[in-house]
Amino acid sequence: MRGTRVLITGGLGFVGSNLARYCLERGAAVTLYDCLDPLAGGNMYNIHDFEKDVRVVVNDIRNFEGISAVIRDQDVVVNCAAFTSHPNSMREPLIDIDVNCKGVVNLLEAARRFNREMKVVHIGASTQIGRMITNPIDELHPEFPLDIYSANKSASEKYVLVYGSAHGMRTSVVRLANLYGPRSNIQNPDLGFVNFFIGLTLQGRNLTVFGEGNQLRNLTYVEDAVAAIALAATDDRAIGEVLFAVSDDHWTVAQIAEAIAEVIGGRVDFVPWPKNRKAIEIGDSIISNAKIRALLPWQAQVSLRDGLARTRDYYRSCLDKYL
Repeated sequence: MRGTRVLITGGLGFVGSNLARYCLERGAAVTLYDCLDPLAGGNMYNIHDFEKDVRVVVNDIRNFEGISAVIRDQDVVVNCAAFTSHPNSMREPLIDIDVNCKGVVNLLEAARRFNREMKVVHIGASTQIGRMITNPIDELHPEFPLDIYSANKSASEKYVLVYGSAHGMRTSVVRLANLYGPRSNIQNPDLGFVNFFIGLTLQGRNLTVFGEGNQLRNLTYVEDAVAAIALAATDDRAIGEVLFAVSDDHWTVAQIAEAIAEVIGGRVDFVPWPKNRKAIEIGDSIISNAKIRALLPWQAQVSLRDGLARTRDYYRSCLDKYL
């Protein structure tokens, strides 16, 4: 990536900041664009050890003039910006539409008008699928999302593909599922249960699992995910493609909670399902990574317990910056 100019929207958040660090280490020139919405997980401390090496623009992808101004001189834009909470999307659907649909179209239209040759990589979500119909889930699985966030992520992905096919732009989508690792928001359960569980145990609190926790989930360590995103941004074989960048392993929610308690500490408690959460629960989610492994030189490398240990070690030295 040496000399590649990379713009990361949502660059001060979990995925964006880890991607920024990964790209910098490989010689890229990195610009971070983030509105620091307190509900979205952006945190200036995420870049404390490399802040001097990146350009930071505090603005919103809903601001067309703002995104247009920074997109003109880039080689790649990776869109990590999103209103990411499933429950919040049900409470505030119009905000979710503004960010996850209108914001994405803003970015795409700015690229079309002012920098059509750049690569555009959009981050998708596994929950776009809804409940699993065929096992395993792959990129051709039907999508029947169960919440507004997932529906809007599905729609925004289609906008990215339409701009690619209709306007000859170099667009790709990388779908992620249940990421965990350093630089996440560990306070808010709406931004991902795994990182929230990690935050609880780091504070010496017990974990709460709804029901029996038997639903299967794919877990991917964040460094593996950003390696896949960087490949999609630099390898032309990803152009026009939708790719699930997920690990090989699937665990029940109960097993995930027990692994976190084992590696970091704490106890797992099982409680009845809250009605509002049960309504948007997707059940098992078993995802295939066969397509990305066949197309790109990528495979997840970090095991669950190794990833949890790395995450524990990161937060122990700076926990106060995330609470």
